[in-house]
Amino acid sequence: MTTEDRRSAARTLGIAWAVLVTGALALGWLITGPLSSAVEPRDDRFVRWLASHRTPVLDTAAAVGSHVADTIVGVGLALVVALVAARRRRSWRPVVYFTVLVGGYLALYVLVTHLVPRDRPPVEILDPGLVPDHSYPSGHMATAILVYGGIALWTGRVRPGWRRWTWPLFLVPLVVAPSRLYQGAHHLTDVLASVVLATAWLVVASRVLLVPRQSASTTRATAGSTDDAIVPRTLPPRGSQ
Repeated sequence: MTTEDRRSAARTLGIAWAVLVTGALALGWLITGPLSSAVEPRDDRFVRWLASHRTPVLDTAAAVGSHVADTIVGVGLALVVALVAARRRRSWRPVVYFTVLVGGYLALYVLVTHLVPRDRPPVEILDPGLVPDHSYPSGHMATAILVYGGIALWTGRVRPGWRRWTWPLFLVPLVVAPSRLYQGAHHLTDVLASVVLATAWLVVASRVLLVPRQSASTTRATAGSTDDAIVPRTLPPRGSQ
């Protein structure tokens, strides 16, 4: 990847990040402002219904499903995978990929939660120690999508034969989402917002960093070498020499 390619990638990622932050702030403002009278009652009814069906077994299952996407677990897992991949491939690209993927969204999350405060659902929260007004958006849901989905996409890119073993990583969000809702940690709209935002960031970061665009000079050089390789040279007959 040339310097021009790096600048183009940074520019694309910066624009995408700014658009996502703007969208997240706008959506949060709508949910907590003009649309709150329509959104809040439905969100509250749903989470109260879940709370009314709690059992000891489901409490344990939800705790496990939530812990797999704890911030420390997600960041730690991404760090380990990035360092191992960088060492094996002798390249810093895995570190850059996971840093942008996780760090970029973490910056978005911190900014949005502070600018768009939203109270947690009005039920007993089974995950103690949460910041009371940081319900929007769901950080656990974003971690499940970005870390586990990011690992699956990275592995599929560098080891296509491993896709049959890594595809279950895409199912982790399907475990985390109901777990966080069951625990009363988030409203349904908080989780849905994270699904959209985190998926968009995962797609953009993966498209830019996992499939780097070739520069014009590299493309021309590759095309020239390919032409030389596939077009045979015609040698004159021996009799004409």
